[in-house]
Amino acid sequence: MELLKVYGELDWKKLTRNVLIPVVGGSIIGFLANRNTQKQYAKLKKPSFSPPGATFPFAWTALYTIMGVANYRVEMKQPSQWKDTAISLYDVQLGLNFLWSFLFFKWNLRGTALIEMTILLGAIAMTAYEFNQADRIAGGLMVPYIGWVMFALVLNYSTWKLNK
Repeated sequence: MELLKVYGELDWKKLTRNVLIPVVGGSIIGFLANRNTQKQYAKLKKPSFSPPGATFPFAWTALYTIMGVANYRVEMKQPSQWKDTAISLYDVQLGLNFLWSFLFFKWNLRGTALIEMTILLGAIAMTAYEFNQADRIAGGLMVPYIGWVMFALVLNYSTWKLNK
């Protein structure tokens, strides 16, 4: 519970909003981008280290939740020189995150998705840096997300190369 308290009392309304936007948004995007693409994806050659498909919804739900908590912590901070930049970068990286699913799954633009994910990783790193400037815990909460996206980048690259 202490992880969620920034100044005094916990603001449940803001915390709920900050967590639900990425979790629900990611679920909707995942549904829309992956609808009617399962058979096509199943036919792709995948690298040996590709996790089972059932892994992804659980991983993303956990990551989106952690991201939401990190964003909440930064949003709850007293005004600082980093807060506005950090929240703007967070919004940009979340939009890029949502776009990737369409590029890779819906539109089959795996090379473009790879380039976009590289930009996404940079945006996440900048967000984590700015979050860390505003709140060290929030910055630290972004580290698992960076790790997962680095893994996803290698997975995207490998899948793209195997299916050129």
